[in-house]
Amino acid sequence: MIITPGSVSLMQALLLLLILSLVVLGHRLWPVRDAPAPAPASATAEEAPDFDRLRERMVRDQLEGRDIGDSSVLKAMRKVPRHRFVPAEILSVAYEDSALPIGLGQTISQPYIVAYMTQVLSLKGSERVLEIGTGSGYQAAVLAEIVAEVYTIEIVPELAARARSALDSLGYKNIRFRTGDGYQGWPEAAPFDSIMVTAAPDHVPQPLIDQLKPGGRLIIPVGRGDQDLQLIEKTPSGVSRRSTIPVRFVPMTGKALRP
Repeated sequence: MIITPGSVSLMQALLLLLILSLVVLGHRLWPVRDAPAPAPASATAEEAPDFDRLRERMVRDQLEGRDIGDSSVLKAMRKVPRHRFVPAEILSVAYEDSALPIGLGQTISQPYIVAYMTQVLSLKGSERVLEIGTGSGYQAAVLAEIVAEVYTIEIVPELAARARSALDSLGYKNIRFRTGDGYQGWPEAAPFDSIMVTAAPDHVPQPLIDQLKPGGRLIIPVGRGDQDLQLIEKTPSGVSRRSTIPVRFVPMTGKALRP
């Protein structure tokens, strides 16, 4: 067979046609499968609030943006997960600038009020603090981040159990719990360096003043309807009182309501 330049071109064309036919046939016999699509992101993960970001914004705008400057208070407010102390149905507003309902006619205080009441006690870190009105447990957690020991009393058994569960789940070991009427304080654990009351009587219970150490401070909302936050200090010359800011707390119940 004599191979000429024209016949070489013809053979090349036939060879190319044969290769293309084999490729098409192979594609039909063994089709290339698409790579599996990545699983869609979890809707729950996409929709879950970024609590760390919300907590940081709360501290920056609601606390530092006002008059909260105590570094230990700011550190505690940055650390304590407020959303762990509110009902599941209002998690998305846990860090809003307001008090929130927690059931049984009770509330978790506005973040600013929690920080303000903590700041006015001028805590240094070694104190033993009595809290009257555990409520959600959030204020007790903030105090426990700063001081050596917190003693907290709640009159509503269901709230007391819920708060204790939340605080235990977060690993707090320096909080002592009692269920009962806080009007009489905690005599066997007294005296206290500071006392905080988170429900409003129409007068300051004398047992709480009695259980305050010399030099100690008591912060308490006082009044029915219109209330003011009173700071009471036990000094060598007696007891001093001054009003700080207007507030609105749930009323103190139990003996505080009896004449």
